Amino acid sequence: MTARVLADDNQIPLLGLGVWQVPDGPECENAVRWALELGYRHIDTAQAYGNEASVGRALRDSGVPREEVFLTTKFYPAREDPEAEAQRSLERLGVDQVDLYIIHWPQGGPTWAWPGMERARERGYARSIGVSNFSVTELDELLAIAETPPVVNQVQFSPFKYRRRLLDACDERGVALEAYSPLGTGRHLSDERVGEIAERVGRTPAQVLVRWCIERELVVIPKSTHRERIEENAQVFDFDLSDEDMAALDGLDETGGTDRANERPWW
Repeated sequence: MTARVLADDNQIPLLGLGVWQVPDGPECENAVRWALELGYRHIDTAQAYGNEASVGRALRDSGVPREEVFLTTKFYPAREDPEAEAQRSLERLGVDQVDLYIIHWPQGGPTWAWPGMERARERGYARSIGVSNFSVTELDELLAIAETPPVVNQVQFSPFKYRRRLLDACDERGVALEAYSPLGTGRHLSDERVGEIAERVGRTPAQVLVRWCIERELVVIPKSTHRERIEENAQVFDFDLSDEDMAALDGLDETGGTDRANERPWW
C-alpha cells in the first residue's frame, strides 16, 4: 500500500518529500525535481518555509502532470486570515489548488483560524484541510467547533518520538497522523540499535526508520536535499520489518507515549 484514504475520501500518498529549512532557489528546486523524477508524488511545503515559489517552479518544470502530485502547504498562524493566505500560496506555487492545507501550529489557540481554513476549502483553494502540532486536547477543542473536521494532524513522529496516545486518539477521531522529522533531522541515523536492525534486514538506518512509519500506515515526509538520499528514502515499499524489529523500535520512545505533539511549545 502506497496511499491512504483520508476521512474526506481524498487519497494521500504515504511517502512525501518535506522541504523544511530548504532555501528558496536552486537547492529547493533540485530536491523537488529529483524527488518527482524518482517517483515521489507528494511534496510538503509551508508559507513559513519561504520556498513555495521554488516548489511550484520545480513542479512545473518536472513535466509530471499537476493532478498526479499531492501538494501540501501550511497556514502561518502569525498572520490573520487563512483564506487570504491560501490565495497568496496558490500564486507563489503557480497552481489553482493545493491538495492539503494545514494550520502549521496552534498559535493563539486551536480554534480561531479554523473558519478561515473552512472558507479556503469552500472556495476550492484546498481539497482537504488539517492541522499540525496539535495535542489531543487541542484537537478535541477544534473538533467541537468544526463544521468540516480536520483530516490530518502532522506532528514530529518516529520510534524516538512515538507519541502513542496521540496516534491512538487521532485514529479514534478519523484523523490521519502524518510524521515529520522521522529521521530526527539526521540524529537517529547513528543510533546503534537502529543500525543493528538495519544491518540485519540489509537496509540503511533511514530506510528502517521510514519503514517503521509505513508499517503503521502513517504518512511520512522525510526531508533531504541530496539526490541519493531522496532515492534511498523512497526504497521502503519492498521489505518488511518483523514484529520483533517493530517492538525493538517502539522501545526507543523518549516521550512516554505522550498525547502531546510537542514536549514544549516553540512558538
